[in-house]
Amino acid sequence: MAEYNPILSAPQGANKKPKRVGRGSSSGLGSTAGKGNKGQQSRSGGKTYVGFEGGQMPLYRRIAMKGFSNYPFKKEYVCINLDQLDAKFNDGETVDKAALAAKGFISKKSSSLVKILGNGDIAKKLTVIVDKVSASAKEKIEKAGGSVSIVEAKSAENNE
Repeated sequence: MAEYNPILSAPQGANKKPKRVGRGSSSGLGSTAGKGNKGQQSRSGGKTYVGFEGGQMPLYRRIAMKGFSNYPFKKEYVCINLDQLDAKFNDGETVDKAALAAKGFISKKSSSLVKILGNGDIAKKLTVIVDKVSASAKEKIEKAGGSVSIVEAKSAENNE
């Protein structure tokens, strides 16, 4: 047996030809093409959805909905660390959503919320205006001579 070289070829038996179904009776999978005789599964497009119980009311519809989901109301933040700000921003610059979008931290069209985290150190004096700042990040920014202000989110009452 020839020695196996992983760079030149795949191991023996790795690349098999696919079964060509419905190609005549001599192929071994002719006539019904391995689908049996008649019925939903033998027809083209004959599939059922996950949870289908043969026409019986599925379990997920028989059981009453219970509880509360906070999913529609959740807030997702784009997290940015101090070492990332230190690398991309110059001394005395303002860090807000527009500046972050210009530097490629967030997309220009996104209305996502931004949170600054305290990973890493910062040596530049920055004015940070974002939605949320961790306590350690705020401490490090103010220690470097910068300032932090938090944008107040518009609540549902203000929009009405």
